[in-house]
Amino acid sequence: MNRLGSEIFRADDRPLVMIARNVSATYLAIIVDAVIGLLMLPFNVTHLGTAAYGLWVLTASVTVHLSVLDLGYGGGVVKFIAHYRARRDREALNEIASTLFFVWAALGCVAYAIAAFVAFHLESFFKISPEQAHLGQWVLLIVSVNVALNFPCSVFGGVVNGFQRQHINGAVAIVSSVLVALVNVIVLMAGWGLLSLVFVTTIVRVLTYVVYAANAYRTFPALHLSPALFRRSRLREITGFSFYSSVIDWSYKLNYQLDQLVIGAVLGIAPVAVWAVAERITGATQNLTNQLNALLFPVVVDSDASEQRERLQQILLQGTRLSLATVLPVATALIVLADPLIRAWVGTRKPELLASVPVLQILTVAVAVRVGTGTATTLLKGAGRHRLLASVNLATGLTNLALSIALAHIWGLVGVAVGTLIPIAFSSLVILYPAACRRVGLPVRVAMTRAVLPAVWPSVLVGAMLVFTRPMAPPGLAAVAVQGVLAGLLYFALFLFAIGSRERAVYAANVQDLLSRRLVSVG
Repeated sequence: MNRLGSEIFRADDRPLVMIARNVSATYLAIIVDAVIGLLMLPFNVTHLGTAAYGLWVLTASVTVHLSVLDLGYGGGVVKFIAHYRARRDREALNEIASTLFFVWAALGCVAYAIAAFVAFHLESFFKISPEQAHLGQWVLLIVSVNVALNFPCSVFGGVVNGFQRQHINGAVAIVSSVLVALVNVIVLMAGWGLLSLVFVTTIVRVLTYVVYAANAYRTFPALHLSPALFRRSRLREITGFSFYSSVIDWSYKLNYQLDQLVIGAVLGIAPVAVWAVAERITGATQNLTNQLNALLFPVVVDSDASEQRERLQQILLQGTRLSLATVLPVATALIVLADPLIRAWVGTRKPELLASVPVLQILTVAVAVRVGTGTATTLLKGAGRHRLLASVNLATGLTNLALSIALAHIWGLVGVAVGTLIPIAFSSLVILYPAACRRVGLPVRVAMTRAVLPAVWPSVLVGAMLVFTRPMAPPGLAAVAVQGVLAGLLYFALFLFAIGSRERAVYAANVQDLLSRRLVSVG
């Protein structure tokens, strides 16, 4: 083994600072992307028109599903880069990176070939006119260049993340999002159309990969990608971990990202734009409120390996309670204030987009369920029940697809949303959460009493307050924002009361300990 004792392999002597920096960058990137998305959607719909914007969203949704060709290696590269970095094994790091780079390069070519096939047969897949099919063909061919290049270039991001420098990737993502938004505004203000917009923004995104590559070589100067370093043994090693992860990823896409294709195939392009309004809000909500469970994964793995059942029980209880406390005030406000929010955001310019109100309310419930049970799914994945999680998620996704298609013919967009909610709620509440309780030896009744109830009942009171005060508030986004903030503050106060004095003391001590350690580390 070629081992290198160098500064690049040295463990960070300020781990809390590094964790705080990485988490902060992740949240900042998510917030920036969400804000840009919320601002750009009405701007793009106004300048492009509902039909053209719907065509753009539809073609983009096709490329999203090409990411299933990742085969779960995205998580694998981070895991094994981190593993061999800890062992200071430069040779293994370069073999892992080179193997995945060339595997992903081949998969990128396959992805583009699939996209090209779909592009030349758009009329066969979706309910669109010949003119829309011709425009959509070129849009899809251009956008897919970025998708194809993303496969091999993911190695660079994986190296940076594996070296626990996620804040670097976060900074690049923020700058890229801002640049794309600026180019978007400039192109449309200049009077150019959809095709020009897609072409220019794709160039910006492709150039971003150069920055990711430079950061990878800066983080790991010994990085060397070469066909001579391709190893089948490394591919087998990573695949053993990545297979079930890929099944979970595929199932996730069936559950949350296939709806736009269903709408385009059954209802046409214009409803896709209506759906996108609700999906944009709920997607941002999920990203903002579900970060805790990603951070808990390595803790679950460590606790399971050391057979600390009581610690796993506390992870499930505290993680579920905090996840619910994070998502429920947002979800409650969105459900009650959906109409004034959509009306103020996009309804004045495009009244037809008000049809997204019931869709937003239904999808928000689905997000609340998923985030609220996120700790349970994280625990199952990290504590040896990943096969159960993969099979349940796959069945949920297939049921979602079937229900969405069937109900779309009956209730339109609302039917698609209901078809999404039902299987997610059933699998999360009836199968996965009880399975997590069994895994840690905790009765479901105890988990519901200690983790779920203290977080849920304050949201009921907050919802009642919003229903009562909603008619008194003036129209406009500012009024909606004020109501939302007040609802959040009320929920926070009620939640602290609900958990009791002992839990309040524990939370306060943990926060104080974290802050004191961070100050010591900084000093």
